[in-house]
Amino acid sequence: FDGDGSEKLLDHLLTRRVSDLAVGQIRYGLMCNADGGVLDDVLVSHLETPSQRRFHLLVVNASNRAKILKWIEPHLADFPTVTMSDRTELTAMIAVQGPKAIDVCNRLFSIDISALKYYSGKITEQFGKPVIISRTGYTGEDGFELIVRAEEAGRIWENLLLVGRDSGFAAAGLGARDTLRMEAGMPLYGHELDESINPIAAGLKFACNLEGRSFIGDEALRAVAADGSKQVRIGLIPEGKRPAREGCDVLSADGAKIGRVTSGGPSPTLGHPIAMAYVDASRADEEPFQIDIRGKSVNAKRTKIPFYKRPKS
Repeated sequence: FDGDGSEKLLDHLLTRRVSDLAVGQIRYGLMCNADGGVLDDVLVSHLETPSQRRFHLLVVNASNRAKILKWIEPHLADFPTVTMSDRTELTAMIAVQGPKAIDVCNRLFSIDISALKYYSGKITEQFGKPVIISRTGYTGEDGFELIVRAEEAGRIWENLLLVGRDSGFAAAGLGARDTLRMEAGMPLYGHELDESINPIAAGLKFACNLEGRSFIGDEALRAVAADGSKQVRIGLIPEGKRPAREGCDVLSADGAKIGRVTSGGPSPTLGHPIAMAYVDASRADEEPFQIDIRGKSVNAKRTKIPFYKRPKS
């Protein structure tokens, strides 16, 4: 987003305040409809090019790209000095995550990567081409996300493999990422988030600046904050080794259906299954819970989210 007033447009669209975002800062936020339902969860950055041109970058979920572009376009008419450019097809993102991410990235880039604070970013160059580096990720681990030109992605990836060889750097797919984000208690759009779910039910009130500003969905969210949500997201640990998968019913001790699992699977880090679920807020403290796993009721214990938190360095 370029032009005078881009921060005001984003303030209008997002649950998180953008107008006070300093250059180099990044914030997690949500885009909601008028009813407070989540259209997407996003990252917004305030960046500056080497030529001192400032702009805002919005990173959305790839599956929601078309929907979000369509949602934003009508609002641009109210901000005639702002231009929006979709760079998705021109760029690629590489996520370097884990305790050795700093070492690996420092070997590749000429800048001191460790100087970047969590949820901050900057533009640098690699092989003479611009690279946006942000200290962000979707794994619960420390790490970086690199936004590069699409034609340079293969070259940068090969060099990462080369410089990271001695550090155990290796490719990881969506399955590994999904396990890590579940252990970290991070919501995934289409599972813990969709247009029928509001941020407060999802446990994301921290990402909603409700006071002293207006944005799409603000009135609905203020009402939920005042009255309470009808459902809440909780963490569950099923007994035994059988994982509870998305769609499994969550039952109360008396066998009544009170919710459903949105994500679940084995946790290699913890050595047992974990699951996230939405349950009726009025019954969220009733234990023990049960989960219907393929027709069999399995006892489950409620636990705090995140299931696992990396040790502080």
